[in-house]
Amino acid sequence: MRATMVRSAEAVSDIHELRAQLERMQGRRLDAPVLPTHPAFTSLLPGGGLRPGSAYALSPSASLLLALMARPSQDGAWCGAIGMPELGAEAAERYGLDLDRLVFVPDPGPRWLAVTATIAEVLPVVAVRPPSRVSEKEVARLAARLRDRGTVLLVQGAWPQAEATIDVADPRWAGLGDGHGYLSGRELTVTVTHRRSPGARRARMLLPAADGTVSLLEQAVAPPRLRAVPDAYETAAAG
Repeated sequence: MRATMVRSAEAVSDIHELRAQLERMQGRRLDAPVLPTHPAFTSLLPGGGLRPGSAYALSPSASLLLALMARPSQDGAWCGAIGMPELGAEAAERYGLDLDRLVFVPDPGPRWLAVTATIAEVLPVVAVRPPSRVSEKEVARLAARLRDRGTVLLVQGAWPQAEATIDVADPRWAGLGDGHGYLSGRELTVTVTHRRSPGARRARMLLPAADGTVSLLEQAVAPPRLRAVPDAYETAAAG
């Protein structure tokens, strides 16, 4: 089996049916004090990983999202991606996600929050791109569900009551010549602002490196010559 695709909320006649379907596929839910993520993020995240029952607000970077999800997926956790039609299975697999434990809901429809809450009850890692703002009451209700189930929610965009905000900035791409060439790797700054810690933690890393891996820049060996390019390349390269 490869990545599971649920085309829209309307494709499932009832939210409870969606939950039952996911429970049958996933089986036993992961339960851990801290959910490990890629080692490159260990020094940035308090506790060295993602805290179960918490939400994280991310920059709209597919590379950042997939890098954070890869380790939990490799460790056997089921992951879900909601409202991201451009996020491809090939890109997910390139970052190391196990497609046999990945659920895509590219078009959740107007009930996207209910779909997110339902999937969060079953899958330990859920990513979502909200198409609209949510009220404080809705956020609080979902937060209670995350805590009850020990689910990590990765939100592309601002999110009230987020455990931490993870931003990327100052991208520099490798592979370009004088106006031509193929993008092969990206250097950028990842900043984590945690609500429980004063100040922000920053690290320069390759996300991804030319070979598709992710690493802290100071640990990379002989990184390629990098050339600054406009931010518009972010979407195209992320796939």
